[in-house]
Amino acid sequence: MKISYDTQIFCSQTYGGVSRYFCEIASRLFEDPGLEISIAAPLYINSYLPNLPSGIVTGFRAPRVERFNSKYLKLLFRGAGLMLGDIALRTQCPDIVHETYYFAQPLGPRHARRVLTIYDMIHERFPSDFPLADKTSRYKAAAAKRADHVICISEATRADVIEFLNLPPEKISVIHLGFDLMKPRTEAFAKLGGKTDGPFLLYVGNRGGYKNFLRLLDAYASSPTLRYQFKLVCFGGGPFSAEEREKITRLHLTSDQVVQFGGNDEILSGLYARASAFVYPSLYEGFGIPPLEAMSHGCPVVCAATSSIPEVVGNGGEYFDPADIGSIRESIERVVGSESHRDVLVRKGRARLDSFSWDRCAHETLNVYRRLA
Repeated sequence: MKISYDTQIFCSQTYGGVSRYFCEIASRLFEDPGLEISIAAPLYINSYLPNLPSGIVTGFRAPRVERFNSKYLKLLFRGAGLMLGDIALRTQCPDIVHETYYFAQPLGPRHARRVLTIYDMIHERFPSDFPLADKTSRYKAAAAKRADHVICISEATRADVIEFLNLPPEKISVIHLGFDLMKPRTEAFAKLGGKTDGPFLLYVGNRGGYKNFLRLLDAYASSPTLRYQFKLVCFGGGPFSAEEREKITRLHLTSDQVVQFGGNDEILSGLYARASAFVYPSLYEGFGIPPLEAMSHGCPVVCAATSSIPEVVGNGGEYFDPADIGSIRESIERVVGSESHRDVLVRKGRARLDSFSWDRCAHETLNVYRRLA
């Protein structure tokens, strides 16, 4: 059986969860002597592909694409990558094409069976969070309609796909993502200096819209225990926006209480290891890797009881209603105020990690391919 992955995500994403997902699957299936595995990416910018075993990737990494400051040049490059990727797929003539993202038209031979992975339905659930010109929803619907089978990364996402795209349930499989442990490096973390002195709560990633960060600020500021005994450390997501800065000022919070900075996985790993709790207030997630990262470092998870989050976290987290500021505040206070409760969450969180592996993810994906072949 010849299985090919198209170039879409690899000519648009340097680092990220989606391209990482396909590299993890492809590298494992490549070891099966009964399969021919190929990533058809003649011109790519992705940093994971060069690390794959020789023979998987058809193509080469474009030199110094980061120099492109013009969005038009980036679009031109992506267009060239898609065109060349289409030609490469037609040349390979695979039995199955696994589309790596959403596009209006199929790449590669029309006779091939097609698999599509849908990661979330955020654009459909929260359309106001995205520009009117964003075509993701339209392209996703087109890709799902032509796919012979759709993989969703959680049961919550599957339910949303059925609701919004009206796909028959038998056309959809749920395959959870895998998870790899991060390795802490104390020397990288030490460079942060006084930014993380003392106890702190940790928030990770983007903060806009459905991520619900502003309610977390309200919950933090409304608790004398939290605002005076713990910092709120925000990792990644870029500097605070004007709206966030205004909110912080209005809540009479200082730059010593609410801190933002970025860095690499080594720094993030150190933050997880030292945080008093990891807080995940998102209104919606297609899966949610950060809670698993926190669990792997013995950091108790306090999270929203919504969408796929309970499906991933299981009994390893303290839950709250993300629309209720009081619920958020009380859940965080419960965790940081009881060492025994923290220990229970840490123990259950570590046990929860056993449910997620890339080997299992690859095996279940292969079962989908075999049913179509």
